[in-house]
Amino acid sequence: MNPETTAEDLERTYAAFIEKSARPADHLEAPSMTAAVVAEDTPPDPLRIVEALLFIGGQPLKAERVCEIIRGLSVEQFVEAVDTLNHSYRRQGRPYTILAQDQGYLLTLKPAYRGVIEKVYGGPREARLSTAAIDVLALVAYRQPATKAEVDSLRGAESGSLLRQLVRRGLVQVLQQEGQAKSEVAYATTPRFLHLFGLGTLEDLPRTQDPQQM
Repeated sequence: MNPETTAEDLERTYAAFIEKSARPADHLEAPSMTAAVVAEDTPPDPLRIVEALLFIGGQPLKAERVCEIIRGLSVEQFVEAVDTLNHSYRRQGRPYTILAQDQGYLLTLKPAYRGVIEKVYGGPREARLSTAAIDVLALVAYRQPATKAEVDSLRGAESGSLLRQLVRRGLVQVLQQEGQAKSEVAYATTPRFLHLFGLGTLEDLPRTQDPQQM
């Protein structure tokens, strides 16, 4: 599969096959024509088209989009095609499978083979947090839900860029507090924060002798 191939390319190719096969024949085929040449005039199997669309990758493939590309294919037939492909992959011992995700389907490596990606591209590396970012993260963790104004006041410094950095890294999330103006948001830690710091719950945070220090 050419990595530059898109769903639109496949749609055009399939449509061309359908259009060509619908035209009346102007003459009989020569007896000497080989099977390979005849095969070139045969529209691709819808199952193979579905598989090709999954191999393209990107966003989860939705049934509605596939039914637009493959003329006459129903949602039920698409789901059946996915089941057929998965059964075939299991029987052949393939390292990939098709998973349901975000109301669509995604072709992905099985967990046992995902380490291959890290060997090829390198694993995800966590950038070290600066001392200032750790200070802000600690304040949010102990004071949550904490507003930016509260964090700024406790630090005695502007914290907006550090809060945004922590949000981008998935350590802090933005909460909209009830009864507050839309512009007034609060910050709290995320499950990713607990995981990275080896905490089961927020109750496992180290306790300080003086709560006012946090």
